[in-house]
Amino acid sequence: MDRSDAELFTLRVGDTHTVSGLLSAPPHPRACYVLAHGAGAGMSHPFMEAVATELAQRGIATLRYHFPFMEQGAKRPDPPKLAHATVRAAVAQAGRILPAVALVAGGKSFGGRITSQAQAASALPGVRGLAFLGFPLHPAGRPSDERAEHLLKIEVPMLFLQGTRDKLADLGLLQRVTQRLGARASLQLFRDADHSFRVPGRGAAKDAQVRCDMMDALATWTFALLSTLRLTTAAGMRQARRRRSETPKRFAALARAFAASASRLRCGASVTRELRSWRAARSTCSTARLNASWFGLEGRAKPLNLLTNCRHDVRISSSVAGGSKL
Repeated sequence: MDRSDAELFTLRVGDTHTVSGLLSAPPHPRACYVLAHGAGAGMSHPFMEAVATELAQRGIATLRYHFPFMEQGAKRPDPPKLAHATVRAAVAQAGRILPAVALVAGGKSFGGRITSQAQAASALPGVRGLAFLGFPLHPAGRPSDERAEHLLKIEVPMLFLQGTRDKLADLGLLQRVTQRLGARASLQLFRDADHSFRVPGRGAAKDAQVRCDMMDALATWTFALLSTLRLTTAAGMRQARRRRSETPKRFAALARAFAASASRLRCGASVTRELRSWRAARSTCSTARLNASWFGLEGRAKPLNLLTNCRHDVRISSSVAGGSKL
């Protein structure tokens, strides 16, 4: 498959940018790789063409696209906000073109890093995993793992395809990064390959073999990922069916338990209210009787008048019970 076999389309990014895209798809793709280019070469670079061709031979479609700076012929990459929006637009386009196909996103160098940043900021809809073709962990000659901090926020599986002679990814640092990511990360190394997956002094045939091995690794990882997702989905569906069959019984048991509990609560509340009412009335009457005696001694009121309505179920007015003057 070459470029003439790919479908060219226009991708709108926000309200102000449009970029070109290419879809390369076999008749019945099992997955689609949303592939972003690097900082120095666009989607039509021979490496990108070869990736699309070899993945199609393995049953995987590829959607390539330009970032706005590459579309305009500029050398400086886009600001992160615009770059992330381009990744999201490309993923959405892949979902529209191939709605029933699982998506994997990523890219070559810069494109892979930008895709991972977009995923870390907010999950890309429909993307089941990320695959990096030479992750640029740091600038050449300046080893650091700061560019990998955002990877800890990503929850989907990640595949790192990396050459052992890559000057943009110190091997020791990259291995520690993947160890920190745990089961989410898979690292596949290609002996003597550099950042462009070329093997110095070995010729084009060796480079082609490295690329073939890479695509084998990417396809194997992708199909294993999809198999895991299908098993997980099937298990979830079985569990959901089991829960639905058990729901009526569980609801009936809950209803009986609730009815019994409510009955106990009503009885308890009734007894408590009666007890509290009796205690309050008794206390009020006792206070009223005491005050009535004092008022009678002082000649301010006749005790019998104050005690006339003092029964266990009727309270004396608060002014009398409190000892106010009548």
